[in-house]
Amino acid sequence: MAYTSKYLELADAPAARIRRGECAPGDRFPTVNEPAGAHSVAPGTASRTVQVLEERGPLSGKAGGTTRVRVQPPHQVRANARYQVEKDLVLRPEEERATAGVAELDSGVSLSTTYEDRVELDVIPAPPDVAGFLGLETGALVLRRTSTRRHEQGAGADRSVSYVPHDLAGRNPRLFGLEREPWPGGALHRLHTVGIEVDRIEDRVAASMPTAAETEAQDVPREFRCSGRGKFRTPRPVRPWR
Repeated sequence: MAYTSKYLELADAPAARIRRGECAPGDRFPTVNEPAGAHSVAPGTASRTVQVLEERGPLSGKAGGTTRVRVQPPHQVRANARYQVEKDLVLRPEEERATAGVAELDSGVSLSTTYEDRVELDVIPAPPDVAGFLGLETGALVLRRTSTRRHEQGAGADRSVSYVPHDLAGRNPRLFGLEREPWPGGALHRLHTVGIEVDRIEDRVAASMPTAAETEAQDVPREFRCSGRGKFRTPRPVRPWR
């Protein structure tokens, strides 16, 4: 019979309770000493149990801080049809554009129920990669729009960043103000206001290990966190949480 480490056995019970909804998202998880005493194991074993649950995703917490039941991110599906939906909205009345957008379509989370929706606008020299994509000279100014959303209190943040050449955005001074944020109609309508009709969208998918700041803001499970200076933690082969 295959041997199973004690900390893996101890992780099964709380994981099952969380799956059954007996522990609500955001609930505090017992300190290491409590499960260690309840199951007559060493604190190190109990600590590894908590780490496994953070790696699998049911728990969330920072070293030395409070561990809580993780607020699970919404399941998001990005279909190509989303772009046509957003383009069609460009010509719809503002009342309709303001009620829903493709971000809500992807996640199924209504903007009216979103816990946090924050937008930051600033003018900066275009980063080299952005300048390359937009065909700008190095150092050319762009309007940067950073959007941060949390669907529930305690949830990880969804963050998106977009760039528009400053000369182009300058055709509509309202693009530089926060009064209309979240902008009704999204990115395609913002471009529509400066005379741009989008006829082609190119998706490029890339991935990287999260920084420490991204880990905290997005509530990334430990399995995917950085460790040390410029080094990445090698994931341990743990059983997936289902």
